[in-house]
Amino acid sequence: MTISVRFLPDDIIMEAETGELLLDVAKKAGIDIPTGCLMGSCHACEVELDDGSQICSCITGIPSDRDSLTVHLYSDPLW
Repeated sequence: MTISVRFLPDDIIMEAETGELLLDVAKKAGIDIPTGCLMGSCHACEVELDDGSQICSCITGIPSDRDSLTVHLYSDPLW
């Protein structure tokens, strides 16, 4: 099943398969999310979802219980 993923602030929309890593979806959309450990420990790839939850995009898959997902991108200038 596919869902629509919207990346803000650039307002880029991509279709993604459920279970696909959010980091991989962002790369397909041409969006560079900073990474560090790629295991969710360093939180360099942390993004905020539309419900306010903060997740590590390197270990989080696209949920199957939603029709769409909005991702708020931000970066830490120290990374």
